[in-house]
Amino acid sequence: MLTSGDVVDLDLGLPAGREAGFRHPAVVVTAQRVLDAEPSVVQVVPVTSTLRGFESEVELDSDPDNGLERASAAQCQHIRAVASSRIENTRGNVGGAALVQIREVIALLLDVPR
Repeated sequence: MLTSGDVVDLDLGLPAGREAGFRHPAVVVTAQRVLDAEPSVVQVVPVTSTLRGFESEVELDSDPDNGLERASAAQCQHIRAVASSRIENTRGNVGGAALVQIREVIALLLDVPR
């Protein structure tokens, strides 16, 4: 079963333009109450090891808990819904603090009132 904040490997498919694509790790950002119902579609944020310093990205340290092999960034500007069946495996979890940061950036991008 998936948990919010899990770092998963999945195939995002052939990219168009500047979007993330191909096989990538991604952070699951779907609410836990939704994940508990085992949905067929979940929301994810792709992760890249190319650190650009964009305000729309959250930097993640390499850590045995999250399964990332090098410093990376969660690309919040690329949030997307994917079929759960695309998820190949779970590497680890980013933890509560990083998940809160990612969700805050998503809220800013979507102009969600606080």
